[in-house]
Amino acid sequence: MKDKKAMKSWISELNFSHPLVIAGPCSAETEEQVLKTALELKGSNVSIFRAGIWKPRTRPGGFEGVGEIGLKWLQKAKAETGLLMAIEVANAHHVQLALEHDIDVLWIGARTTVNPFAVQEIADALQNTDKIVLVKNPVNPDLSLWIGAVERLHNAGIKKLGIIHRGFSTYEKTKYRNNPEWQIAIDMQHKYANLPFIIDPSHITGKRDMIFQVTQEALDLNYDGMIIETHIDPDNAWSDAAQQVTPTQLKDIVSNLIIRKETDETDDYQQNLLKLRLQIDEFDSKLLEVIGKRMKVAESIGALKKEKNVAVLQNKRWNEVLEKMILDGSQKGLSEEFIIQFFKAIHQESIAHQEKVFNS
Repeated sequence: MKDKKAMKSWISELNFSHPLVIAGPCSAETEEQVLKTALELKGSNVSIFRAGIWKPRTRPGGFEGVGEIGLKWLQKAKAETGLLMAIEVANAHHVQLALEHDIDVLWIGARTTVNPFAVQEIADALQNTDKIVLVKNPVNPDLSLWIGAVERLHNAGIKKLGIIHRGFSTYEKTKYRNNPEWQIAIDMQHKYANLPFIIDPSHITGKRDMIFQVTQEALDLNYDGMIIETHIDPDNAWSDAAQQVTPTQLKDIVSNLIIRKETDETDDYQQNLLKLRLQIDEFDSKLLEVIGKRMKVAESIGALKKEKNVAVLQNKRWNEVLEKMILDGSQKGLSEEFIIQFFKAIHQESIAHQEKVFNS
């Protein structure tokens, strides 16, 4: 999987615009809703129409999709608009029905990607198919599961593969519905630079007013496209109402996005970039040196605690440190979210160093 041009050829082969735009409702609700939404997206930058047919819900009792009848609505929408149709599949039965109804694009959802048995079942059902298959990241931040899902599909002879970044669940509440964890996505993108990489800002944000911002961030990171939930009446949608936009709002979002060049080969740009990167390298080295010294102090604290038979974890002290760092960080232009994540990592490493002292 090394030929970037060959693996991304399905985008150019199908004459999709850059960036690729996939849009449509979170759920297919009625035939009228599907057709009206698709018709409003016809003639825009949208190349693929998406709609959930089966909806995996966290808890029972919620709307779980209209099922097979919705596939017939998508067939009609395809005939009337010429758009390709995309749905989520979670098992071999879903795949069989999708193939019978000539669905063009199948994506594996975040809850399915975590299950290698389910992914393998889908891969076997899609063996050597010519369909486009997209893989969302797993719900939890596990790069290996994401890689494994792509490998299983590749080994099944799927040629038109792509990757969707929809964010990761976290126990702590943040401004996102699913935390983007950009570094995990960047690592995945680096490993599979030959595959189209698509952002799902609807599921990352959970809020329609944040979709533009996250989509632009993704394009700045050389993503190849976006999948955005779009509904003719989002406030009354049967699922995920808060994160869906109208077709008009979608067109505004897409038209205002800035498409960056992947690089600039001019001498002036390269020289300035090199100078700035050297500064970054220097600061990174200083950071590691300071953190290393901090851990030595933590080990001395651990030795003192061991001598006095005091517990390693001191919650009051930790909360005081975190509150102070959040305040100091804000004065230096650093977000509270970053400060919390950064100092949690440092705190965990400090505890590990102190426990080594206790166990020595």
